[in-house]
Amino acid sequence: MKNYDWIIIGGGITGSALAYELSKKKFSVLLLEKDAIANNATLYSYGGLAYWSGTTDETRQLGAEGIELHRHLSEELDGDTEFRELDLLLTINQEDNPQEIAQDYDRFAITPQLLDIKQACELEPLLNPDAIAGALRLPHGQIDPQKTTQAYQVAFRRHGGVIKYESVIDLIRQGDTIQGVITKQNTYQSANTVVAAGGLTRSLLQGRGISVKTYFTHAQLIKTAPVDFELKTIVMPAVQQRFALEATASDLESRSAWEQPEPTIVKSILDPGVVQFRDRSLCIGQISAIATEPKTNFDLALAESQIRHQIAPILPKISEIPGTCHHCLVAFSDRGIADVGAVESLRGLYLFTGFTSTLVFAPAIAKRFANQTIENL
Repeated sequence: MKNYDWIIIGGGITGSALAYELSKKKFSVLLLEKDAIANNATLYSYGGLAYWSGTTDETRQLGAEGIELHRHLSEELDGDTEFRELDLLLTINQEDNPQEIAQDYDRFAITPQLLDIKQACELEPLLNPDAIAGALRLPHGQIDPQKTTQAYQVAFRRHGGVIKYESVIDLIRQGDTIQGVITKQNTYQSANTVVAAGGLTRSLLQGRGISVKTYFTHAQLIKTAPVDFELKTIVMPAVQQRFALEATASDLESRSAWEQPEPTIVKSILDPGVVQFRDRSLCIGQISAIATEPKTNFDLALAESQIRHQIAPILPKISEIPGTCHHCLVAFSDRGIADVGAVESLRGLYLFTGFTSTLVFAPAIAKRFANQTIENL
């Protein structure tokens, strides 16, 4: 039985980026992913790089590090991440005051340009001018998250990393020390184990008696085949409800709602938006719901109908495009930008999950994590 320096649980973009960075430092690393064919938040991500969104010195610095990393990542990994820079257009509802909405964005690292209706429609001709009061324009980046993850994994293997498609069913625990993991097929030992399992992190650890403050929403969105037209921007609402939804996590924790044995749908919101990838396929969405059980079932036909109904006034042509509605878990934390670092009271166990602005922050933090690990030797 091989004894690894690091085991990473979760082969989405967060776990793959961290595995790659640690392997670059000459550590022996095992990356465990439950699905040989991806079916996770990375697969259904919009791919957005909101490097403008920092509101503190730390997040502003991480945004700068993240976008600079992505500008050179295809070359570093020797694999196309489909990185590009394009405008993010945040539409303002007719009932909202554009100047007041713009003021809400003054706290970010990059403040947006306020556009009137004519300017917004010149920038994005598919917009319906009768449905908006204006828009905010921000510089933005985009990648294909799945292709980026695959590029990380190929580069990881070149550095000697090992990937196994096996589900973790338990941790090897001796007293207050985690010494590896048990999967359905094998037992793997390691000095360090990192849980980067996204929305499954909470249930994985709590099933082993380890309490964490990592939560998850259930995202529902529509994916389409490539279309015969091109969006000029990424379109999202300027007032997004998802952040207010996530802010309810602490209140639910205080009422022990996350511990209910039966699935409970607490609240659901819809932020209508659309993004187009380089192959011209679309992601249209999205609904975010807090339900306390990862395996909660949702009516995807109803979700698709609701998404199309909400996007139709803003982008009429988009609402009619055939597609398939999907569901995935999205991790988040109420303790800042992510849950990263050692788990209290347990040696050898770490978290790397629950990111805000995952695609821009997680790769940069993975690089910092690996550098810090070397410095601590």
